[in-house]
Amino acid sequence: MKIGVLRETSAGEQRVALVPEAAAKLIAAGHAVAVERSAGAAAGFPDALYEKAGATLVADAAALCGGSHDVIVKVRKPSASEAAQLPANATLIALLTPGSNDDLIPLLAQRGITALALELVPRISRAQSMDVLSSQSGVAGYKAALVGAAALDKFLPMLTTAAGTIAPSKAFILGAGVAGLQAIATTRRLGAVVSGFDVRSAAGEQVRSLGAQFVEPAAKAEGAGGYARAQTEDEAAQNAAIIGAHVASQDLVITTALIPGRKAPILITDAMLAAMRPGSVVVDLAAESGGNVEGSVAGEMVVCHGVHVIGASNIPSSVPLHASQMFSTNVRTLLQHLAADDGALNIDSSDEITGPMLLVHKGVAVVKK
Repeated sequence: MKIGVLRETSAGEQRVALVPEAAAKLIAAGHAVAVERSAGAAAGFPDALYEKAGATLVADAAALCGGSHDVIVKVRKPSASEAAQLPANATLIALLTPGSNDDLIPLLAQRGITALALELVPRISRAQSMDVLSSQSGVAGYKAALVGAAALDKFLPMLTTAAGTIAPSKAFILGAGVAGLQAIATTRRLGAVVSGFDVRSAAGEQVRSLGAQFVEPAAKAEGAGGYARAQTEDEAAQNAAIIGAHVASQDLVITTALIPGRKAPILITDAMLAAMRPGSVVVDLAAESGGNVEGSVAGEMVVCHGVHVIGASNIPSSVPLHASQMFSTNVRTLLQHLAADDGALNIDSSDEITGPMLLVHKGVAVVKK
């Protein structure tokens, strides 16, 4: 299998799809890896490390895509101009934002591309090591806690000093998925008094296992695949009352609630922000998907009723070295899964892992049910 690694061109994206260590393992398994120059530089992986790993360095994207590569790997989806130069009939593996690709899918289909969306790795035991969403959500939850702590006008931990005793801050995490649990663990390590909320049945035990208080929902909304489902209007109203009563006393709030393929649900309303102490901080990890916080703006910090609302944007990219290592492990494991016994690329649409990930198969758009 011939694998090409493109440098990311999206604004602010510092990650790379394959790090040198992963490239070395693929090369040791008999595959060839070509890397666009400077692809890993922003993540802390200079070209010399790829050369040492045995990868071939290619001058630019045009030269790399002009080669006969079986697979092209990226972090973010290609732009229209990048898609137009992908090797004909190759397989593209990247975060492809399924559900919002009306312009990209036809371009990929025209070139006979097979496109696998990393967001669609199924949540089954066999695919855990390929689950990019989980690995990057862990990075996001960790960094959100640091971003929130840095923006807060208070210490997180209790401090006993000659100038008096400082009470610990209160942190409230909404959503106890991978990002939420990592945010809980990190704010706990930083010394805050932490509470968590989720509408899924198993969440309470997970939150308590990290030493945080679980705020019980009025109505549970368990969905398929371990995700929360969309709430009914009545369920949302009941849970909003619970959240609103709790959030008023919190110093730091981190929201992490996402439903794949849907706009993020509003969990923190303008009225809730108005009830919070001026100087409090809310970090919205769902800002790029519409936001969990009314009034949040992706990539910006806005002040609502004196509360600083941070609309997080591509936050895993702000921890590029470790985020890339984790992303790369996911991609490498997927590539190994896609390799046939002779090492050739094998895209099997009936496979329980590969099938759900397909957006385009040999130039034909795949209709998702």
